[in-house]
Amino acid sequence: MALFQLIGFGPTGWGGLLLLASLMTLCVTAVALLIGAILGSLVAWAKLSGSRILRTLGGTYTTVFRGVPELLIIYLVYFGGSSAVTAIGTAMGYEGFLGLPSFAAGALAVGIISGAYQAEVFRGAYLAIPKGELEAAQAIGMNRSLRFRRIIGPQVFRFAIPGIGNVWQLSLKDSALVSVTGLADLMRTSQVAAGSTRQHFLFFIVGGCLYLILTSFSDRFFTSAEKRANRSMPTSLGQA
Repeated sequence: MALFQLIGFGPTGWGGLLLLASLMTLCVTAVALLIGAILGSLVAWAKLSGSRILRTLGGTYTTVFRGVPELLIIYLVYFGGSSAVTAIGTAMGYEGFLGLPSFAAGALAVGIISGAYQAEVFRGAYLAIPKGELEAAQAIGMNRSLRFRRIIGPQVFRFAIPGIGNVWQLSLKDSALVSVTGLADLMRTSQVAAGSTRQHFLFFIVGGCLYLILTSFSDRFFTSAEKRANRSMPTSLGQA
């Protein structure tokens, strides 16, 4: 009975804090996915461009941030970012150490990692578009912006959904590493609860179950989004 009280919502329970921590984990992952989408789009464009320099830069980005351990990247962003902020503060007359906010550092670090994977997702989605459609659009006089709005954008989004779903799941699990910055996410809160109550097995099992719930609902969401996108996908040239 006492164990149920520890994970409940009573005065001595950690249930409310664990739910808030789960929400924090989702927020970090969502912001990271958005940052990764922006970076991934730019890197995918670079790798698909005709410039050797841009292709080399894009390839270097994906190779480095998919090959270096995620925890190391988080440390570099958090401590390196804090050092940079401190240096800027010192130059402006502030004294003392200025730390980078844990949420910002965690979301940026996971976003950088996510961007390396999303770049390959977007590149693959673009290459999956039938070349005949792009050639036909160019033949009938579509400019670049119209081709992107009517053909490239919708189809890249459609083909990228499964891959983005996988990247989301990866980022959701990588967000557990953000706890090293002190952010009160699900992993950090589970650790604090386990240490405070000495019920390590209980709270790590509960934390694992909450992660499993988050990933299960996420999988259903992306599966539904993929089905909807495939069902509602119009013929691009026909609506041009």
